[in-house]
Amino acid sequence: MATYNKRGYKPKNKKEREEKVVEESTTAEVFDSLDEKANKTEEFISKYQKSILGGVVVIAVVALGYLGYQNLVLAPKEIEASEEIVQAQRFFDNAMEADTKKMKDSLFGLALNGGRSKLGFLDIADSYGSTKAGKLAHYYAGMAFLELKDFKNAISHLDQFKSDDKILSAMALGAIGDAFLELDQKAEAVSYFEKAAKQNPNNFVSPKFHLKAAQTAIALNEIDKAEKHLKQIKNKFPNSEEAKKVDIFLGKAQALK
Repeated sequence: MATYNKRGYKPKNKKEREEKVVEESTTAEVFDSLDEKANKTEEFISKYQKSILGGVVVIAVVALGYLGYQNLVLAPKEIEASEEIVQAQRFFDNAMEADTKKMKDSLFGLALNGGRSKLGFLDIADSYGSTKAGKLAHYYAGMAFLELKDFKNAISHLDQFKSDDKILSAMALGAIGDAFLELDQKAEAVSYFEKAAKQNPNNFVSPKFHLKAAQTAIALNEIDKAEKHLKQIKNKFPNSEEAKKVDIFLGKAQALK
């Protein structure tokens, strides 16, 4: 057990004198070790001072550059893009509600190419691609091209859409599946329907794309795959609208075996 010795304390016997010698020796060794490490650190700093300072300067420049880009470039672009996309979204929404094909096509064209002194989705995606609105423009452009039956352009833009929004991401993947289905590329369509179903499992999106994957798999005569998707709906999403149709498609799939 360690004992505390007051300042000026003198050892009373041989054992205490020996302990004091050991203690002083150990203390000296500790200080010597610390001095040695300090000297080595000083030597290292002295030797590589220019490199260290250079590294610090580089880090500082990069950090300031990043902050400058965020505040002086990206932030203003975010504002500009969000202002530009409003009118294009209005054209898109109006197109979805239009009564005639001619009116729909005209409004989708305005949404894509711009109107009323505002850019369309194509220019917004091109000019503001690094912003949230620029990325969203790819989604809307893809959906507009899908409505216009320009399936290759729909796939191209939807494939470029990247977002943290899991619902929109799933919808984009499903829309790519729809485009491939229209191009009679059923295997690719199934693949994207499967991705859409798994993107964000929920009662709204997942059963919808599981059913599309099952229907397309039946068309490809991939019955086991179709049954797997139908059972996913039945077991995991029993309260969905798609669940009401599962038994019909299961019967159809089993009849084809």
